[in-house]
Amino acid sequence: MSEEYSRYLDVAIRAARAAEDVIARYYRTDIDVTRKADASPVTVADVACEQVIKQILGEAFPEHGFYGEELGRESIDADYVWLIDPIDGTKSFVRGYPMFSTQIALMHQGELVVGVSNAPMYNGGELMAAAKGAGATMDGQPIAVSAVEAISESSLSLGNIGALGASPAWDDIGRLVGDVHRIRGYGDFLHYHLLAGGAIDMVIESDLNILDIAALAVIIREAGGDVTTLDGRPLDLESRTLLATNARLREPVNAYLTGWDDTRDGPKG
Repeated sequence: MSEEYSRYLDVAIRAARAAEDVIARYYRTDIDVTRKADASPVTVADVACEQVIKQILGEAFPEHGFYGEELGRESIDADYVWLIDPIDGTKSFVRGYPMFSTQIALMHQGELVVGVSNAPMYNGGELMAAAKGAGATMDGQPIAVSAVEAISESSLSLGNIGALGASPAWDDIGRLVGDVHRIRGYGDFLHYHLLAGGAIDMVIESDLNILDIAALAVIIREAGGDVTTLDGRPLDLESRTLLATNARLREPVNAYLTGWDDTRDGPKG
C-alpha cells in the first residue's frame, strides 16, 4: 500500500471513531425522527455524525470532494471523493437495536480505494477497514474470506428480497437458493462483515445506494473476495445492485445469473 492510501485510511478510521462518540450520546435516547422525501427516517444524530466526519476529513484533505447521505454532494468532480453514510440503518438506530453502522469510503478517479465500516453497538463493536493493496482488518486484526468452492457447500445471504422477488430474474435466484447449503438474510452491514471474515460465502442484494456498500466493497475485495453489480459490472455512483462472493464462487454463481440485466431487472427509482 502506498503511504498515500495509508494516510487516507488512518484519517477515515479517526473520523469513524469520532462519529461513534456522537452515536453513543444519542443511542437509546428519546430522539426526534423526521422523514426525508423518500420517506426514510433521519435524526439529529445522522446529521451530527456526518458533520463531524466531514469536518475531520475536510481539515485533513481540503481538496477532496464529498458525497454524503445527509449533507449531499460537494466538489463531486474532484479526483478524490469521500462517500459517507453516517448511520446506515437509521431505522434500527431509532428502535434501539444495534444493526446499524457508519460507512466511509474514498473513491479515486472512479475507483474505490479506502473503506471503513464501523458498527459500534453490535457485538461489543466491530470496525472493519481496508485500503487498496493492504488487505482488510477487523479491529486491527487481518481478516479473509472463506475457501468454499462449491455452491452445494456455500452459505448465501439475501438483502432486499422484495425487490429481488419482483424482478424477472427471480427464477434464476430461486434456483440458486435451492442449490446452496444454507440461505440467510442477515442484511445491512452484517452479511458483508460475515463475508469478509469468512463466516458466509455470498451476498446478493438489490435496491441499494452506493453509500450503503462502497466501503464494504473495498473491505471484501481486500479480504480476498470480489464485488460487482448483479450483471457483473464494476460499482459506480449509480449502482443499485450487488453480488459479493469469496471470489472462488464467482464463476459458479454467474452461471445462475446470466439473464440478469440491471438496466432491465434492477430496482427502479
